[in-house]
Amino acid sequence: MKKNIGFAAAALLAAVALTACSGSSTTETTAAATEAAETEAAGEAEAAETEAEETEAAEDSGELVEITVGASPAPHAEILEAIAPVLEEKGYQLNIVEYTDYVQPNLALDTGDLDANYFQHSPYLLQFNEENGTKLVSAGTIHYEPFGIYAGKTASLEELPDGAQVAVPNDATNEARALLLLEAQGLITLTDGVGLNATRTDVVENPKNIELIEVEAAQVPRSLQDVDIAVINGNYAIDAGLKVSDALAVEASDSEAATTYGNVVAVQEGHENDEAIVALVEALTSETAREFIESTYEGAVVPMF
Repeated sequence: MKKNIGFAAAALLAAVALTACSGSSTTETTAAATEAAETEAAGEAEAAETEAEETEAAEDSGELVEITVGASPAPHAEILEAIAPVLEEKGYQLNIVEYTDYVQPNLALDTGDLDANYFQHSPYLLQFNEENGTKLVSAGTIHYEPFGIYAGKTASLEELPDGAQVAVPNDATNEARALLLLEAQGLITLTDGVGLNATRTDVVENPKNIELIEVEAAQVPRSLQDVDIAVINGNYAIDAGLKVSDALAVEASDSEAATTYGNVVAVQEGHENDEAIVALVEALTSETAREFIESTYEGAVVPMF
């Protein structure tokens, strides 16, 4: 009996010892895991601190912030090139992407491939938004380009024959502008009060029976040899080597078009007051910009600041 009791006591002591050993192992494992987690967290904090220090160092080193702007070749890209040094002084590197149509630069801006674009007036921008569901806005108005009527097969408006062909831009806002200029020269009469909403269906009088040939705006200058006269956007006239002084007629500075069709810097909605955009607009409305415009384009481009 005593022998059995001794055996039981020994077994109990062994069990207690085993349990104590097991508890110690669990505690040590938990402590090790906690220490590893703390080490990892400390490492992440140190990495974040290092990254912040590197970013601050890059800023302090004077590295330029890039601004990518879409523009038509003339005059917009040329004006941007002229003010690039002004932007550089403000800490920005200007990247210019040239486009030869009115659609792609807005699509590129909408998708974020561009920070801004500079090629269009506000009525076209609003029309583009309505037709494409985009949310692009003006960050500032820079200049105005007077529309002009240029000679093709016919050398003057007085010599314009009956049934003459007249090329005009085919997009709604620019066609309205062309029609208003033709009306101002007495070639057609539009529906009373239609203004900048005019379309070819608003022509109520056409004494010379002119035929309006609708052409994509960028292609109108190329059509000159095939038509009697053409009404051309200022920037495309410049790009084609045409001078406003050679135009048969131009928009009056006090016309409805002149006060409406200022060319703007466009950005995505909500980015109008971004530091980079503000710097861009300031550079485009600087004295450097004014002097370049006035000395280069001889009245074909008019500053609006």
